[in-house]
Amino acid sequence: MTKSHNKPFTKEEELLLQDFSRNVSTKSSALFYGNAFIVSAVPIWLFWRIHMIDIYTSLLLFVVVTAVSTYLLAMAYRNTKFILKHKIAVKREDAVTRDMTKKLSEDKKMSKKEKDERILWKKNEVADFEATTFSIFYNNALYLAIVIFASFYLFRSFTPAVNYTLSIGSTAGLLALFSTGSQ
Repeated sequence: MTKSHNKPFTKEEELLLQDFSRNVSTKSSALFYGNAFIVSAVPIWLFWRIHMIDIYTSLLLFVVVTAVSTYLLAMAYRNTKFILKHKIAVKREDAVTRDMTKKLSEDKKMSKKEKDERILWKKNEVADFEATTFSIFYNNALYLAIVIFASFYLFRSFTPAVNYTLSIGSTAGLLALFSTGSQ
């Protein structure tokens, strides 16, 4: 059954659609971009201190590559969160339902529909939180491990500036690409 183009969605329908969309809240977006920036900027120290790139002469390179990497990492966080959220919701469903039913059983004034809505909201909240934190952890760990491997083994024969650009760019690009998968 489809919705007519003339009628706007109800608030409940909009919330349900929001739960299944790839869009993230402003809070999650800020969290993703903040974390992505920090993790993208960390390798600057590696290339400054170990690969001996002069920080002042390569400042523009650092800024541009860090900005691109930040965007790609945030995209990877968002995509990974979307994939994980529903898997986590299914796994946590029974535990959250039990917990919320126990909490809501004391309130006799609340209707069954309202209790079900609160349980659904709590399941979504738990799944959203866990998917967000795991997405950030997983992508950060993978990003830093691949950057270290790439900079010390794959691109070690290149000049430090090219090594930096290839290591950071290819790693962030690979994570963004792999995060678009469905598994």
